Amino acid sequence: MASKLFELPDLICLSDFGGSFDVYLDAVYKIFERDFITSKPTFKGTRLGLKRHPVTDGRAYTFYHMTHEGKDELNRTPDLRRCERIGWPRPMIDFSESSQLKVWSNVRGRDKRILIYHQAEKYLVILDDRGDFILPWTAYLITYRHQEEKLLKEYEAYKKAEAAK
Repeated sequence: MASKLFELPDLICLSDFGGSFDVYLDAVYKIFERDFITSKPTFKGTRLGLKRHPVTDGRAYTFYHMTHEGKDELNRTPDLRRCERIGWPRPMIDFSESSQLKVWSNVRGRDKRILIYHQAEKYLVILDDRGDFILPWTAYLITYRHQEEKLLKEYEAYKKAEAAK
């Protein structure tokens, strides 16, 4: 069964804001706010919550996971490629049934994650499944071939396990 195709929004580029990073980050946050705070998104009928705390500079915690990088939570740095694509997670969640996307779940430690991968764009959205609700967790470009190979291997193993059920 073919599913509906969709288009991702245009990139939001720093150069469109005269190179002013503060103005740019405000605009990027407005898109995040529209997609995840003002509206009430769902994933396959389950409501999406939002990890808001700790709030930093008046912005929800999840925003920093989607636009910044780094393992040290207190010292994450902005990632322009993540910022440019801040408009992509919501349509990927909304159109998760699209044949353009690979969707599967995994467990990382004690966390159950839902992965939505747009292979053509090499962009991954990760949701945290909390049972009664789901949290958008992070989203980023897959920049290394070995990362993509690992994801695709995990996806194929998931599909195989689901088919065997």
